[in-house]
Amino acid sequence: MAAGEPLPLAWFQRPTPVVARALIGCVLVHGERAGRIVETEAYLGPEDRASHARFGPTARNRVMFGPGGVTYVYLCYGIHQMFNIVSDRDGQAGAVLVRAIAPVAGLPDDPGVGRGPGKVARALGLGPAQHGRTLDADALHVRAGRAAAAIVTTARIGVDYAGPWARRRLRFALAGHPAVSRPR
Repeated sequence: MAAGEPLPLAWFQRPTPVVARALIGCVLVHGERAGRIVETEAYLGPEDRASHARFGPTARNRVMFGPGGVTYVYLCYGIHQMFNIVSDRDGQAGAVLVRAIAPVAGLPDDPGVGRGPGKVARALGLGPAQHGRTLDADALHVRAGRAAAAIVTTARIGVDYAGPWARRRLRFALAGHPAVSRPR
């Protein structure tokens, strides 16, 4: 896949941790705005105590159980929209939370503008209207990026309630990038 090309839906229909890592360096595009993905977290199926899939399919998370390449957007703490990309094959729940982006187009040249998942959605104008959308539309898609050489893998942020799942190394970030969020 050449850099700059929109990714086909089949690209997202791989195991969630593979997609989460491979998204680092890709570009998320919404209309005239775009950001290079520099941080993600993988959320797996019902066995993952930090995943919304742990409750089985609900009205809110049903898209997580469909084929990869669809958006999952939800409101967190009644304040922040969280933008996720469904991954894996149809019937296998999984989603990748886009935690941070670096500005590419239509955004201020400030690494803080997309540092954190709530800021990603705000910067790119993503919200409930984008929930359940297929990522093959011109207005909302992911473009292939340059391969990221130095990716760090850590535990996810803010999921201490998930017991042993909180320690799973399912967070991927471009090492040393100023737009990567910092754990509290």
